[in-house]
Parts: sequence; C-alpha cells; structure tokens
Amino acid sequence: MSRTKVAQSLQQMSVVLRFEIDKEKNTLNAFNIAQQYHQQQKAKLASLQQYRLEYMRQLQQEGGKGVGARHYQQKLSFVAKLDKACEQQNQIIAQASVVASQRKRQWLTQQRKRQAVEKLIDKKQGTLVQLENRQEQQLNDEFALQRILRNQYLAG
Repeated sequence: MSRTKVAQSLQQMSVVLRFEIDKEKNTLNAFNIAQQYHQQQKAKLASLQQYRLEYMRQLQQEGGKGVGARHYQQKLSFVAKLDKACEQQNQIIAQASVVASQRKRQWLTQQRKRQAVEKLIDKKQGTLVQLENRQEQQLNDEFALQRILRNQYLAG
C-alpha cells in the first residue's frame, strides 16, 4: 500500500474516530442521566417509607389515646394508600434499574467501538512509519550507491 493511500486512510479513520468519540460521550451522558433518575427514584421510595413509618407511629400514639373507629379506619386506609404508593415506586425503581443497565451496556459497547477504531489508527500509523522508513532507507541506499559510483569514476 502506498504512503498516500495510508495517509488518506488515516484521515478517514480520524473522522470516524471523532464520530465514535461523540457517540461514546452521548451514550455516557444517557447512562449518567438514567443512573441519576434511578437514584432519585430510590430516594423518593425512602422518603415515602419514612413518611409511612412516622405516620404509623402517630397512629399508634393516637390509638393509645382512644380514637374513634371511623377515624382509625380512615387512617388505616391512608396507610394502605401509602403502601400502594411504595409498591408503585418499587416498580418505577425496577424499570429505572433496567434502563440504567441498558444504557451502561450501550456505553460500554460504544467504548469498545471507539477503542477498536483507535487500535486501527495506531496500526495504520505504524504502517505509515514503516513505509516512511523504507522510503528513507531507499533514498539513503541510492545516495550511497551514487557516492560509490562517483568515487569510482573520479578514481578511475
């Protein structure tokens, strides 16, 4: 392969590398967003659970003071709604976890693509150096041959 073709190939691969780097940044950003969302949803669940716990403590304290049956039933109904909200939040967390895992896999896949392009570029650069070294050696050999021929001509 000629030096020009290798150099052109390197230029094209550099464009591909920039594209792959941009894609990797985008997939990393999507992964970070998905991870943040997952953490936010877990924090919401923790808040809901904490609120339920505090509400239950209040309910127990009121129960010791002799609260009416209807009022107590309303409070228990509210606790049931909090339990339902916790269940729904657990489902949201599970979905967010799946999405975060998918985004991570996409990012890692894109990272491997970028690394593969970098390896190809390194290989092409090595080929280019070899071609340049070979061309330089040929020039040196030609100069040495001309010097020998000139010295023989001058001596003879």
